[in-house]
Amino acid sequence: MIDTIERVTATPAARDMLATLRARHGPVMFFQSGGCCDGSAPMCYAAGEFAVSDTDVYLGELDGAPFYMGSEQFAYWEHTQLIIDVVNGNGGMFSLDNGTGRRFLTRSRLFTDEELAQLGPASRGPAEA
Repeated sequence: MIDTIERVTATPAARDMLATLRARHGPVMFFQSGGCCDGSAPMCYAAGEFAVSDTDVYLGELDGAPFYMGSEQFAYWEHTQLIIDVVNGNGGMFSLDNGTGRRFLTRSRLFTDEELAQLGPASRGPAEA
């Protein structure tokens, strides 16, 4: 049996934070910020609070929360698995983790050649419900 390779995954600490934010805000989604105000950080939003475009790339889900990245940024990251973690500090000013004293952080690792061969193409635009 071949395990499914995920483009995005999370540490237990990130999954715990996600559960806490879901309890406070309901369904959530992520967008990997490419810079600007909050640097390159995984931003967590209440579902429907961030408009995903047809050019954004759907990377997968974290415990049911869809995760997206802009297509230009994905061109640089497509050979890596994103590992969402949580560390102490202030979150992005627009992210739901802001004010909790903890923030989401993206770590990454390069896919192996075997994993890359198993990965299908990433999909564009909002995930199908």
